[in-house]
Amino acid sequence: MLIGILVIEIIMALLDELFPSMPESESGCVPRWENSDEPWKILDSSWAITKQIGEKTGSPEGVFIHPTALIGEHVTIEGPAYIGKNAIIRHSAYLRGGSWISEGALVGHSTEIKNSILLPHSKAPHFNYVGDSILGFYVNLGAGTKLSNVRNDRAEIILSHKDDKKIITGMRKIGALVGDHSQIGCNVVANPGTIIYPKTSISPNKTVSRWID
Repeated sequence: MLIGILVIEIIMALLDELFPSMPESESGCVPRWENSDEPWKILDSSWAITKQIGEKTGSPEGVFIHPTALIGEHVTIEGPAYIGKNAIIRHSAYLRGGSWISEGALVGHSTEIKNSILLPHSKAPHFNYVGDSILGFYVNLGAGTKLSNVRNDRAEIILSHKDDKKIITGMRKIGALVGDHSQIGCNVVANPGTIIYPKTSISPNKTVSRWID
């Protein structure tokens, strides 16, 4: 089991590796990753996302919608939620609490987002489920792709780094961390805690686990 400073160094290095475009992004349009003792808790709805959306809306249950964002008909948005510049939320999408939809990102028809971060220009465009996950810059999910976030046995999620180091998260709900510019085929299922490295292409109709590069 990895603890303390070593865990922080591994996680922060992992985030830098998965999302290398982050330093180039406009300040304030993406969530802050703070160097806490448990930096993966950016996905904890009672922690970073709620706090940061609250800073923008003045309420921990608030909804921020940039004036340039496009919101389709019959969309449901539950706070806290952030919808950034030029984001697109299409017909009948469902955004549950803790959703952060960054600049230029797209949430498509009948897609459900739960407590997840879509970094700039990422797309979940058709019948997707994205639970407790992070989509990197310019990620695209094929139609029907699901990023599941809870194990059947309800056990806590253990992340597997590609050098086979195990990261004990202490959390029961973590979906997928999908690196920048990855392309995920139609009807892919990512099991809880899956790490997909940047520029990965996954063929349709696969089930993926652990780490993929």
